[in-house]
Amino acid sequence: MSDVITGAVDALNEKLGGRGFDGLAKFVIRDEGAVMIDQSGARAGDEEADVTLIASEETFRGILDGDVNPTTAFMMGKLKVEGNMGLAMKLGSVLS
Repeated sequence: MSDVITGAVDALNEKLGGRGFDGLAKFVIRDEGAVMIDQSGARAGDEEADVTLIASEETFRGILDGDVNPTTAFMMGKLKVEGNMGLAMKLGSVLS
């Protein structure tokens, strides 16, 4: 597993604050791998999900740091969403 994915898992679990996420989401970081987010929190993995968010490492870091708004990233084409858009919006509010 890459350092980027390990760092992403840690950062997402910190953002979630010990709470899980009601659904199954996957965040694909281009050229690095994927992180799964569910009721147990974040973990490395790459399986089917209700919603998949795809972004570069730079965009992902910006979202986690609060420098990039997930909705703005989506509108600008920097964040691609596949699947349940409602769940993506819910996840976006958790991350921002």
